[in-house]
Amino acid sequence: MKKHMQSFLYILSLIACCIEVDISVPSFPALVKYFHSSESLAQHTVSINFLGFFISALIVGPLADAYGRRLIMIIGNAILMVGAVGCLWAPTISILLTARFVQGIGAATSAVVVFAMIADTYKGEKATQLIGLMNCVLTCLMAASPVVGSYLNEAFGWRRTYTAVAIVCIISWGSLIMALTETQCFKKPLNFKEWLLNTKCLLNNKAFLQTSIAPSLLYGAYLSFITCASFLYMQTFKLSMHLYALHQALIVAVFALVSLLSGTILKHICPRKCVSIGISLSIFGTVAFLLVSLVAPSAVLTTATVSVFSIGFALFYPVVFTSSLDIFPNLKGTATSLVMAKRAIIVAFATWVTGNFYNDSPPKVAIIMVIAAIMGWAVSFKIFKK
Repeated sequence: MKKHMQSFLYILSLIACCIEVDISVPSFPALVKYFHSSESLAQHTVSINFLGFFISALIVGPLADAYGRRLIMIIGNAILMVGAVGCLWAPTISILLTARFVQGIGAATSAVVVFAMIADTYKGEKATQLIGLMNCVLTCLMAASPVVGSYLNEAFGWRRTYTAVAIVCIISWGSLIMALTETQCFKKPLNFKEWLLNTKCLLNNKAFLQTSIAPSLLYGAYLSFITCASFLYMQTFKLSMHLYALHQALIVAVFALVSLLSGTILKHICPRKCVSIGISLSIFGTVAFLLVSLVAPSAVLTTATVSVFSIGFALFYPVVFTSSLDIFPNLKGTATSLVMAKRAIIVAFATWVTGNFYNDSPPKVAIIMVIAAIMGWAVSFKIFKK
């Protein structure tokens, strides 16, 4: 029973991290109207969130090793809660951006430390089963988030989407304080010099760099589309908020479903072939989206082509991500922090570029996605050569 409670707490602590982007994106047009700001500033709420995530992800792993998982989880989720409440009450767009930055700092904690706690407690098949259950719950929530966010925004206003995230954060933080137990048997003294040497060792390894950067590039392409989707569907294609939410939910659901089935797929397709198919579908989907946006822009064709990209991304990501952590098995904590940090900074840059150059032009976001997918393929090709 105690282990089941801990598993529940792990999932609960990850929910806010997984839904905060997808549930808030439908409210971007309302944000622009309310604050009299530009579309790019609304999209920068995602960029600055991932910038905070990047900074925190670099240090939260070593801190959890030195001071214990439980303490760092409680402190990190408290920061996440403060940021979420700040988003809820933000009177200006500047304060909203600041709160989103704080939220990103806190969000990195669970994203990094939860997997260390699972490794502390569970081994082999048990760990795989728990991660599978977590993926099932979290991917379903990711798919539902755009729909929930659009209905909250339309019925109660844009602040209610942030209210939903804040409520989850408060419940999660309170539950962690009351019931989370320490999983680390031996604390490792914080040694900045050792951390620096380990980080340098990882960054000097080409295989680690390639396997950690390639999936992050595709993740950047994916979030570049998601962050401008509300403007694309509601302003360019003139869809209602409900129809937009269904289109985005379909894209997210496709990604979530394939991610959930990735373990089963790998039983029938070897990892190398899975990566090859995944990157091919990703490039095909982004190029098709670019052609559609230039020749015959429509909501249905956009959703169809981006869904193809999502399938490829979902096939590619877990295989390459896992291989990046297996290169240095004794440095998995530092490796996880670095992978998450790289992903966050690439996403922050990609969404920042999209926010600055989108300007209600579908081909521009399609070009960004094509560039990211081709760069991912180029890095993957080097992995295959080895």
